Amino acid sequence: MDRDVSDAERVDQLRTLEELKAAAAAAQARIAVDLDVSQRRAQEAAGVPAKKRGQGVGAQVALARRESPHQGGRLLGLAKTLVLEMPHTFAALQAGTISEWRATLVVRESICLVRADRAALDDQLWADPGAVERLGTRALVARAKQLAYRLDAASVVARARRAEAERSVSLRPAPDTMTYLTGLLPVAQGVGVWAALTRTADALRAQGDGRSRGQIMADTLVERVTGQARAADVPVEVQLVMTDRTLLAGDAEPALIPGYGTVPADFARDLLAARLPTPDGADGAAATGPDERRVLAWLRRLFTASGTGELVALDSRRRIAPPGLARFINTRDQACRTSWCDAPIRHRDHVVPAAAGGPTTAQNLRGACEGCNYARQAPGWAARTLPTSQDTVTSGDGDQGDGQRAGPGGHVVELTTPTGHTYTSHAPPLPGHRPAPATGPPGRQPAGPPGAPESDSRLKRLVERHRATLDRTA
Repeated sequence: MDRDVSDAERVDQLRTLEELKAAAAAAQARIAVDLDVSQRRAQEAAGVPAKKRGQGVGAQVALARRESPHQGGRLLGLAKTLVLEMPHTFAALQAGTISEWRATLVVRESICLVRADRAALDDQLWADPGAVERLGTRALVARAKQLAYRLDAASVVARARRAEAERSVSLRPAPDTMTYLTGLLPVAQGVGVWAALTRTADALRAQGDGRSRGQIMADTLVERVTGQARAADVPVEVQLVMTDRTLLAGDAEPALIPGYGTVPADFARDLLAARLPTPDGADGAAATGPDERRVLAWLRRLFTASGTGELVALDSRRRIAPPGLARFINTRDQACRTSWCDAPIRHRDHVVPAAAGGPTTAQNLRGACEGCNYARQAPGWAARTLPTSQDTVTSGDGDQGDGQRAGPGGHVVELTTPTGHTYTSHAPPLPGHRPAPATGPPGRQPAGPPGAPESDSRLKRLVERHRATLDRTA
């Protein structure tokens, strides 16, 4: 692009590039449809039952476009609807009149209609292309909804009723060690929950509560869901993955909370210290009240080989990973191991299938979501674990296990699609995966750095005092 131009030309460049993006999206849609047709023919020739044909095509689209498999399936469905059933909307996308997102919204509002009605909606919507181009996104959605209701009101109403079956709650990370807890609820229930929380917040604020309205609503939600008197008292099983240096010596290496991600070292120590009884006095003697005797933190300790960050995994002759090994895979992989998929782990997938003699070991297992695991069942998919440095270790009960180096360069899986394209995924880094300097004779806890926070010393006293309890629950 020529940068030595006037501002008017720069605006023209932006418009041209936007049209090019839309045209490229249309080209991707047509290619995805052609790929789906070709793959279905190949699967038919391979003897795949009709109801299973097309399995894995969405996953291939996702890998090619560096999206999650779920998004790949949506993109393939969008492509098939646009190319095969809505020619006017597809032509507008090719011409750059609408963006891929706006085309997606039009398809979404028509998806409950039968094919003939969807084509009629496409015809009526684009009867005046200039008018559609001037519509904002909300107005475009409203227009598509209006046409869909006129064509088949019963289907639109039935779709709204079916949507209640999709109610759910999800959790995803937010910045600064926060999370988004999201509830997808029917409108009456959602409004009712919001009204109850706001009433409580307004009442407490009127009584002089110093918390903000949002803080009170959040605390009230936690208290009512968990049954606790205070939101801060919620007992948890803290599956913190952290080094002993971070836990007891004030080291700055971050910790890991499976299902969330990396958290600062100070936050991890404070999280544990806040859920252990508070010492009564500077000498660390415990208070004796009933609340102080409660231990609200349950630790599951994951040991690493000194200086290498290698987690120890157990071998198993079972086809399904036993609970301990499954927890290990979840902790090592953190999310689905398919490239660009960050969905939660639901299956422990055999890299070499168990039916082909693949063992149930950490080396031959990878964390996978349901969609990625099922996509691999289609013909032509293959996977293998790439060679890495291995150490043989012995578990506490005498079984031989695999030593897996955590982090990039450790457990690596190569996935091959039916078209021959390969994608590699590395186990994400875990605390302690890099060599650490020697800190003294074996068996001695390293001393904290000069000026270590008082909370670290307090935490060490608490851990020592409750070591017997922690050992029993680990």
